[in-house]
Amino acid sequence: MTFTLNPTYDDNPRLHDLVARLRDYLDGELADYERELGLTSGSVYTRETLDPVWRRSRELGFYGVSLPADLGGAGLSFTELAALKEEVGASPRVLSTSVLGDMGGPLRVGSIFQYATEYQIEKYLLPVTRGERACCFSLTENDAGSDVRGMLTTATPDGDGWRLTGHKVFSTAGPFADFSILIAKMADDGDGGPRYSAFLVDLDTPGCTVQQGETPMSGQHIEADIVLDDCYVGPEQLLGEVGQGLKIGLGRVTVNRLLHCPTALGGARRALELSVGYARTRQVQGAPLGMLQSIQHRLADMATDYYAARSMTYDALAALDRGERPRIEAFMCKLFVAEKAFAIADAAVQIHGKSGVVRGREVESLFQRLRMFRILTGSSEIQKNGIARFLLLP
Repeated sequence: MTFTLNPTYDDNPRLHDLVARLRDYLDGELADYERELGLTSGSVYTRETLDPVWRRSRELGFYGVSLPADLGGAGLSFTELAALKEEVGASPRVLSTSVLGDMGGPLRVGSIFQYATEYQIEKYLLPVTRGERACCFSLTENDAGSDVRGMLTTATPDGDGWRLTGHKVFSTAGPFADFSILIAKMADDGDGGPRYSAFLVDLDTPGCTVQQGETPMSGQHIEADIVLDDCYVGPEQLLGEVGQGLKIGLGRVTVNRLLHCPTALGGARRALELSVGYARTRQVQGAPLGMLQSIQHRLADMATDYYAARSMTYDALAALDRGERPRIEAFMCKLFVAEKAFAIADAAVQIHGKSGVVRGREVESLFQRLRMFRILTGSSEIQKNGIARFLLLP
């Protein structure tokens, strides 16, 4: 893998075309749409804002492109999907995560088709792939993040169904979703101890309330709390079998861990690109900022870190495409990408000086987003725990 800030994928005509068209859409139509609405990273927007993006992205072949052909996608490899996610991560568009279906769309439901009944596929999942419905994933609670078994949300038997009570937080896309893929602890423990199950919960069900979630440091208003108070779900809403909740919720953890990395890599690439441009044009004492050796060395470190992080990520993704299970490598990638992407963003702010710490500037937004990545989808400390386990196990 050679170093570049403008990947072209000449060896893969399909991917080359997809990336080129995705860039055109992000920098063209979508940019114009956001400009018309006056959207910024801190804007509060509604489902009505996202619907046109979902429809247009589907028309262009991006929405759900990673799904198998029989579900309306193109059956992309993990490596191909990662390349597209990297472009989304490198885009300054506010709504970029809606284009491939990260924001409550196909990328949220693709992995659960294997557990769903025909009824669930027709009512819940297929409408999501068509951009007609949206979902969120509800696992995290205030005192149950990395320690998911600390969750307090319970499912109590009621006839053939269950009554759900609890409070989920950080349900991304919750403000725009129609239903939640929600994990709850079964009130009636099995012989082996606590059991957890997954349910498809319609968010307009009596006893279910969607509240505005806390605003993360990125300023995005995309999180919701899902509050359940004796909310009834029928047997047809149980996803998979009783006791499979954590398997469903965490079962694709290696894949998900790796597929989060390209988004951060895209952000790091953009931060480096902005820094190179600034170093070329910013004048200091009659010469470009980039003539200073201290700036040159900083840019060199940023580029090297990006190249190393990207190389290891795509190497692990290639292993996935070969049918392997790069579990320790996934921990390593998430750790290294998270730390190096933020280091690149931090250096970008330093290079930009005063303009780098101004609210609303792109480099400031990248700094906020990439700082969060060191915690979201598993903190760096959790990744280190996973790596150490593999090293120390006999």
